[in-house]
Amino acid sequence: MKRSMRFVGIAGAAVVGIALVSFIVMQLWNAILPETVGWHSITYWQALGLLILTKILFGFPFRGGVGGGRHWRRRMLERYEAMTPEERAKFREGMRSRCEEFRTPAAESHV
Repeated sequence: MKRSMRFVGIAGAAVVGIALVSFIVMQLWNAILPETVGWHSITYWQALGLLILTKILFGFPFRGGVGGGRHWRRRMLERYEAMTPEERAKFREGMRSRCEEFRTPAAESHV
């Protein structure tokens, strides 16, 4: 009995939370985008659809990253710590060369 009541309570809280977030998204969209960008206002159901779309495309929003970033970071740190000093140097050099592709002359002048 307690377990089913707890489930009902959690499910109810989730529904209320999703409804509230959808309402906030709708209000923010309608307050900002129509005036600044010229887009149309959206309904509550369209705001809910946007939240579902972001879940599908990017994972659950407000969870600290796409797909559980903490697990990925911990796994990469474990791999890095298991590397030999030569492997670490090679890894750092590879990362530097990849990051240089994104540097602009303006960004380099501030470094």
